[in-house]
Amino acid sequence: MSDIDPVRRSLLASLAGIPLATILADPVLAQAAAETTKTQSITTEGGRPVTAALAMPEKSAERRPVIMLVHEWWGLNDQIKAVAADFARQGYIALAVDLFQGRVVTRPDEAKALVEKVKADEAADTLSSWAAWAKNHPNGNRKLGVVGWCFGGGWALNAATIAPVDATVVYYGRVNLPADQLVRLQGPVLGHFGRKDQYITPDVVEAFERAMKQAGKRYTLYWYDAGHAFANPTGDNFRQADAQLAWQRTLEFFKKELG
Repeated sequence: MSDIDPVRRSLLASLAGIPLATILADPVLAQAAAETTKTQSITTEGGRPVTAALAMPEKSAERRPVIMLVHEWWGLNDQIKAVAADFARQGYIALAVDLFQGRVVTRPDEAKALVEKVKADEAADTLSSWAAWAKNHPNGNRKLGVVGWCFGGGWALNAATIAPVDATVVYYGRVNLPADQLVRLQGPVLGHFGRKDQYITPDVVEAFERAMKQAGKRYTLYWYDAGHAFANPTGDNFRQADAQLAWQRTLEFFKKELG
């Protein structure tokens, strides 16, 4: 079932028992967790070569669900790879996709520039191609979840409208999709949003809720007394209790919907 090599297994063992937030907040620990993933490559349906970080669970006779992760506007950094590694520890096959083609930044102006360079058709091609790969993974159970944060939260929701996704989790991502697009969703949506978020404001989320009702789709929205990116331990808006609660709710949601 698993192709974890001895080095990765040793790294995973050393991280066992350490809370995810602690790993994400410590560059050394995050790098160690990231190193338990391996690079996976495919050619998209549109003929473009793309890569992702793959984290596999320990050996098991059971087929596992796949969870696809979409990174923040910083790119596919060690923190997102570390989250993928944590999903693998939870028993999932985790695939952290890369919409920036290997570019990772740390300054907001650099991140904004990368976001502006993303072509919607290419991002959709990347995500739909990875979704097809995940659905047909030889060790998978043909169940697919997707989760994203900020920039990636919006693209996670988009991915679920263009590919057969069974469960979607959005962390404070752009959700201003019309009902005629949301009607394509095949599974429920779980959303985590901050009441003090000045980017994805309550008005934006409330409009999304109305559109979901109009589309007749299942959803659950959780509100936190926090600002944008409250689940990122490396940012100024980090709220540990809220982040831990959101993570617990995310795991429970995927367990219920994916098995």
